[in-house]
Amino acid sequence: MSAVDELLVAFRDYLQSRSNPVLQHFIEGFDWPTEERALAPHDLPVVTYLRELDQAANGAEGALRNRLSHAAAVLHWAQTYSITDFGGDFLERYGWVELFGTRGHFASEEMAGGFLLLGPGVHYRDHHHEAEEIYIPLTDGSLWSKDAQPFLPRWSGEIIHHPSNIRHAMRTEDQPLVALYLWRGGPLAQKSIISGRMQ
Repeated sequence: MSAVDELLVAFRDYLQSRSNPVLQHFIEGFDWPTEERALAPHDLPVVTYLRELDQAANGAEGALRNRLSHAAAVLHWAQTYSITDFGGDFLERYGWVELFGTRGHFASEEMAGGFLLLGPGVHYRDHHHEAEEIYIPLTDGSLWSKDAQPFLPRWSGEIIHHPSNIRHAMRTEDQPLVALYLWRGGPLAQKSIISGRMQ
C-alpha cells in the first residue's frame, strides 16, 4: 500500500469515527474511491510549515496530521490563485492537496476532499463557492469568519460547515493552519469567488 493509499484510509477512518450528525450526513452513502491516479509529486513553499510542526501531536487529529506529513513528499500540492489574485506573499504561505475528486489522487465526481495549508500571518479573505463545504482544523488557534460575522478562534477537531455560496474567511496568527476539507453539491474544481468578483 502506497503512502497516498494509507493517507486515504486514514482520512476515511477519521471521518467515519466522528459522531457529528452534520458530518455523517455529508459523507453518508459516499462510495470511497480505491484506484489511485498517477499524479506526479509537486511541492510548494507552504509544505515546509507542515514538516516543521510537532510530530508528537496527540489524538486523532494529530495522528491524521502526521499521516499527511509522512505522505507530503509524494503528494501533488496545488494552488487555486495566482500572484495577481493575492500577491506573492500569500502564495508562499498557501496551498492544498486534493486527495480525491475531479483533480485528486483518487477520482471522484461526487465529492472532493483533501487538506488546506496556510502559513502563519495569512488572511484568506471572504470568498464563496457553489459547493457545500466542511472544514476540520487539525491544528489549534486559527480564526474563522462566516457570513461576514466577526472572526472567532476554532480548534483542532472542530467541524466547520459552510452551506452553498455562504461567505467565509480564515486568518492565521503565529501558527500555521492544517485543515481537512470536503466539497460536494457543486462544481468540484470551481475557483472561489472573492469579494463579489471572480478572481
